Amino acid sequence: MKHWTLVLFLSLIIVLAGCSEQNTTSTIDDKVKIGIMLSDVGLGDQSFSDSAFYGLERARDELGILFDYRELADVGDYQTGLKQLIEQGNDLIIGLGYMIEEDLTRIAKEYPDQQFVIVDSVIDLPNVTSVNFKEQEGSFLIGAIAGMKTESDIVGFVGGEDTPLIRKFLNGYKQGVAATNPDAKVLDRFAGDFGDDKLGEQIAAELIEQGADYIYPSAGFTGVGVIKQAQKEGIYSFGVDSDQYYLGEDTVVTSMMKNIDVAMYTLATDLVNNGKLTSDNLELGLSDDGVGLAPIRVISLSSEEENQINKLTDDINSNAITVNE
Repeated sequence: MKHWTLVLFLSLIIVLAGCSEQNTTSTIDDKVKIGIMLSDVGLGDQSFSDSAFYGLERARDELGILFDYRELADVGDYQTGLKQLIEQGNDLIIGLGYMIEEDLTRIAKEYPDQQFVIVDSVIDLPNVTSVNFKEQEGSFLIGAIAGMKTESDIVGFVGGEDTPLIRKFLNGYKQGVAATNPDAKVLDRFAGDFGDDKLGEQIAAELIEQGADYIYPSAGFTGVGVIKQAQKEGIYSFGVDSDQYYLGEDTVVTSMMKNIDVAMYTLATDLVNNGKLTSDNLELGLSDDGVGLAPIRVISLSSEEENQINKLTDDINSNAITVNE
């Protein structure tokens, strides 16, 4: 009798285990799955890719999605990474950065039933949603602060590569500087590289030698070098894309927040709620919480200066000020 009881008990365990495995598989299969091909520098850029990753982590934790990613250094080229993500059965595949545009266009044509997103570029295909930001608006406010606080009337800008996208950062910055200090001069340099912090240090040192006392980099990991060199020489700087205060806690005034994490979470929410993307192409600015400023630290703004920044923000949101791309 004991023998048959044991057999029945073991049989019940096996059945329950099988049911549990089926339920687990079913649960995983039911989840929304997103794949992302990161920008060229990849994770650890302390900027663009990291911000996108944080947004998908939030979507995983709060919305229950699953996500995976590929880095260029691991797969060799964008097409390989995109195809790997397609083969995984992801519901949505995101290409991060304008440099992926050509490869994503080719793959999107090859897989017309797959949903894609490209960030920082526009692809005119029915299965691709384009997400862009009004970087010039947030950069305007950075420039406004630099213009009102500079003592040398010389401020600097370091871009990664000289592209239309990075020009949006520069143009907004220049317009902001001019709004608060028409006499200030903006020195701009392009590194030609988003992944070389040592080059960023070198360029920052050159700008500082020319008198720049505030420097705004839009250069990925190259910009990290800019921030570190500015702190080394006691010069103020600004972060970009995410809050980069921790890179130079004595000298990073604020950061131009390009809220890629917000965009990633918004896309994931749309996908979870509707089973597909229902949003048209997105362009996110100050009024959409797409861009903005991190807390202002290490310097103090007078009440008059704070009011001026608030007024400029309101004027941009109301279209009383149009910031040039």
